[in-house]
Amino acid sequence: MGEIPEGTPTASRASPSQLARAAQACGVEIEYWDVWGKQHHASPRTQTAILKSLGVDASTQSSLEGALEERAWREWQRPLPPTLVLTKENRPHLAPVSLPAEQAHLAAVIRLRTEQGNAMEMRCSLGDLDGAQEVSLRGKSFVRKKIGLPDDLPLGYHELSIEIGGQKSEPARLIVCPQRAYEPPWLESGRAAGIAISLYGVRSQRNWGCGDTTDLKTFISWVAEQTGASFVALNPLHAIPNRQPYNTSPYLPNSIFYRNAIYLDLEQIEEFKTSPRAATLLNSPALQVEIQELRAAEFVEYERVYRLKVRFLKFLFRAFLKELARNTPRARELRQYIEREGDLLHRFAVHSTLDEAIHKQCPDVWNWRSWPERFQDPQSAATKEFAQKHWRSVLFYKYVQWQLDQQFESAQQEARRRGLSIGLYHDLALATDRFGADLWAHRSFFVSGSRVGSPPDGFSPKGQDWAFPPPNAERHYQDGYRLFAESIRKNLRHGGALRIDHVMRFFRLFWIPDDMQALEGTYVRDRNEELLRILALESVRNKVLIVGEDLGTVPDEVREALHRSGILSYRLLYFEQDRNGRLRKPGEYPRAALASATTHDLPTLAGFWLGRDIEARRSAGLLPDDATYRQMLADRLREKQKMLDVLTELKLLPEWFPRNANDVRELTGELHNAVVGFLASTPSKLMVLNQEDLLKETEQQNLPGSTSEYPNWRRKMRCTVEELWESPEVQAFTRMFRGWMERTGRVNSTT
Repeated sequence: MGEIPEGTPTASRASPSQLARAAQACGVEIEYWDVWGKQHHASPRTQTAILKSLGVDASTQSSLEGALEERAWREWQRPLPPTLVLTKENRPHLAPVSLPAEQAHLAAVIRLRTEQGNAMEMRCSLGDLDGAQEVSLRGKSFVRKKIGLPDDLPLGYHELSIEIGGQKSEPARLIVCPQRAYEPPWLESGRAAGIAISLYGVRSQRNWGCGDTTDLKTFISWVAEQTGASFVALNPLHAIPNRQPYNTSPYLPNSIFYRNAIYLDLEQIEEFKTSPRAATLLNSPALQVEIQELRAAEFVEYERVYRLKVRFLKFLFRAFLKELARNTPRARELRQYIEREGDLLHRFAVHSTLDEAIHKQCPDVWNWRSWPERFQDPQSAATKEFAQKHWRSVLFYKYVQWQLDQQFESAQQEARRRGLSIGLYHDLALATDRFGADLWAHRSFFVSGSRVGSPPDGFSPKGQDWAFPPPNAERHYQDGYRLFAESIRKNLRHGGALRIDHVMRFFRLFWIPDDMQALEGTYVRDRNEELLRILALESVRNKVLIVGEDLGTVPDEVREALHRSGILSYRLLYFEQDRNGRLRKPGEYPRAALASATTHDLPTLAGFWLGRDIEARRSAGLLPDDATYRQMLADRLREKQKMLDVLTELKLLPEWFPRNANDVRELTGELHNAVVGFLASTPSKLMVLNQEDLLKETEQQNLPGSTSEYPNWRRKMRCTVEELWESPEVQAFTRMFRGWMERTGRVNSTT
């Protein structure tokens, strides 16, 4: 893809310099540096292919010039840009206006309608304004001027239009944002801590084989009563296909806008409580055997849990239809929810209905790309007819999302009622499954012809291919960032904090053209300033703290921009090293950050000391040879020694504790205590400890690069939530953890 067709005269090809200028103008970085400080250059073939993905035909010099001219023509033909993002604190507020040179002296009428419904009108003489920029396109001269807007514009999403010479422009979406994301006033000088759980893996004596919202409330109660923590951090709760082993990752969702039905506690749904038949059905021997098997299973059985819950949910939904027929207050509540969610929910529900119906008829068809062509377009006549014919099924999936929304709202209310000053800490995934509902429903917001990955690093010397499509930045901009704002709004709902997975996405992503290897990719920039401002707007409106996962090779200017925007950095014990490879001490951690030991993709603390991640990679066949295996073990020993050295220097370990990593084979209680103390002692505003590190579990949730070779995203907690109050091991952890919370001033406070 992107190569010059055979027979094309060499003279017609774009020169390397022309190609490079075009690439840079479109946000394609023609060079980048990897983690080892090696510079990589994007080949002309890569530049040409990525430009094609962006809608720029660079196969010849004339096609390249024509494509760039067309882009410029569309931009200058429109008086107002499609979207204008302003920061409330940065004044004066100016709106760029593009117009033919012959209109530069005319009078203009500017009309503004705020999100709150207020209208205002301003008049000015364009001739009195200085020209900021001039161009000549297709024999016509254009000038760009800047018009002042009121300084007291409210935060929000407004509409701006202009009338010049009696001609009205297309309206622009004017977004006024705060400069910084929200931060609770008490956190300005305070610190807090949380416990992170994988909700799907929470065990209990009453759930249906995976953690649910009632288990979450029980865990919240334990955190509030025992630990001194201020929040419970969750894995992404996005809807996923729930098909093993390829479609269970919460970080490769079917939809980022809606949630996974497996988290519902069906017994808390109103229809269950008011239906005698529901209890009878639940207590049937066959159903009880199934639930007991799922509850006792070593790993989460996604397909079986989902199938069971959907079957039972449909029974409850049939009972709800009677409410709908009587137009009860509960029925009106659902209608209000559906109206608020609008087309976003409708498309998700239609996709879910089509997916179920087509797979039932054709068991070998697993995603929309294999559907009959007439159903592959969400706006086709066939799709609309199908949705009308199957309105009950479409309504069922809306009902399920309504229940999820209610139950997670109740969980956040419980967290705040129990005094957790932040409550739930949600997680927004980077990826979207290319076979999923979001791609089907919103295809124009994704680029075709390229996919996202990462450049070479220590884990993947040849780079990584994540195999999902990049966002279409231009489409988001043209549409006023509506879909982007919804993705933030939906995921910070019913929480006090939101983690943005791979926050570098707002600045750039690593694109790999189709038919090329990861090594041949390069970075493509996004409109980071506008995205960060909108993120801050949603954060402030909803009073939700934002954490940006900024691991890996992150340029200083990116972290500076995040800091200016009030977004907390994400710092891991394993990775925080200076230029000499020495582990940083607690005092060297930044204040505006979240400190943690590890993530779902990295070894647990106990697994780190045992080298379980290295053994797992070897067992999964992910290591090229024994030499690599031995090298990894040697490297791990050095990493352990670094950790031991800094913990010893800080006097976090008792004097008798071994000083040589060779003598410390596992994560002992003393070592566990020292690491928790290390993290708690950092000045960072937030600290989080993963559920696996409560009981020193050795196996991590996800082994990058594996699928069926490892039980990714399926591991359950060692103990049930009921045992949290009873287990001597948990009680010992609780005393240790709370002690550090109190000593370091992180103990939960709502003041």
